[in-house]
Amino acid sequence: MRISRKKRPDKPLIPFYNVNSNIKVLEVRVLDLEGNNVGVMTTEAAIALAAEKEMDLVEINPKADPPVCKLIDFSHFKYQKEKELRKQKAGAHESETKGIRLSIRISEHDLGVRLDQAEKFLGRGDKVKPELILRGRENTQPQIAFAVVKKFYDSLAAKMEIRYEQEPIKQANKIMAIISRR
Repeated sequence: MRISRKKRPDKPLIPFYNVNSNIKVLEVRVLDLEGNNVGVMTTEAAIALAAEKEMDLVEINPKADPPVCKLIDFSHFKYQKEKELRKQKAGAHESETKGIRLSIRISEHDLGVRLDQAEKFLGRGDKVKPELILRGRENTQPQIAFAVVKKFYDSLAAKMEIRYEQEPIKQANKIMAIISRR
């Protein structure tokens, strides 16, 4: 039997604005294109003024007394608001914590590959969490594991400005730390 998966409509990028005949109040304060106060008038007169200037009457602040409306081209206004929101979204990169697995017996080349990965992650603003899992008899000598994590940190510190956000600690059979840029 087929399961119906209905796609939910996307939320609009900009909030809802009452435009022209959707404005339900009797009196509004009208602002022109430059933001100058035209005055308080009836909604019908304001809509007529907007039609005369080939503009739209858009309710900017419905909570004011009387509500504030502006004479603008609504499609252009909507486009500009969406453009601003897209620009804000593009600039906002959320910092993630990226895990990097190490081993007590890691070779120099493999350590170099892990360092390059960590450098790339830190370069784009993420945090790095080097993890070293101790297996079997490795649990008896955690100091060797701490030395590997320290070597990883020192090699990375030679390339860029970094700091421990969380010092290396041992939890059960795992040694981990969190590193971020300064």
